[in-house]
Amino acid sequence: MQTIWLTGAEWLAVLRIGLGLWWLESWRHKDKKGWFERGTGIAWAAAVAAKHRWNFVQGGFSAVVAPRPKVMAYVVVCAELAVGLGLVAGLLTPIALAGGIVLNLLYLVLMIHDWAEQGQNAMMILASVVLLFAMGWQTWSLDSLWGLFL
Repeated sequence: MQTIWLTGAEWLAVLRIGLGLWWLESWRHKDKKGWFERGTGIAWAAAVAAKHRWNFVQGGFSAVVAPRPKVMAYVVVCAELAVGLGLVAGLLTPIALAGGIVLNLLYLVLMIHDWAEQGQNAMMILASVVLLFAMGWQTWSLDSLWGLFL
């Protein structure tokens, strides 16, 4: 596909890199000291889960996250960094896209009552699905340079 300025594959690369930068900004603005030392991120999520309208969210949080808050803080923060770096560099892009979709779905379910948060997560999921099915790693990526995921 040819467009006025870039090819279709190049536009997909722009979308992939922009989505990766969005994830890196999500990682950058987090108070890492608060997340890792004081547990602020998981404590906030625990408060949201405790009053969630869906019981399975409360139960899932209590079973998976609450018993290991420090580990889960590292999982969330490091996953956002890994997804962002993977998308910007185009390294293991399908895996980064799948990981991003999972994170966004988890955030979407946890924050079901916050419409501003829902819009961000929905747009990131939509961009990820488009990139995944259009194979958005074919241009300007380490995956294409190394012949991965052809």
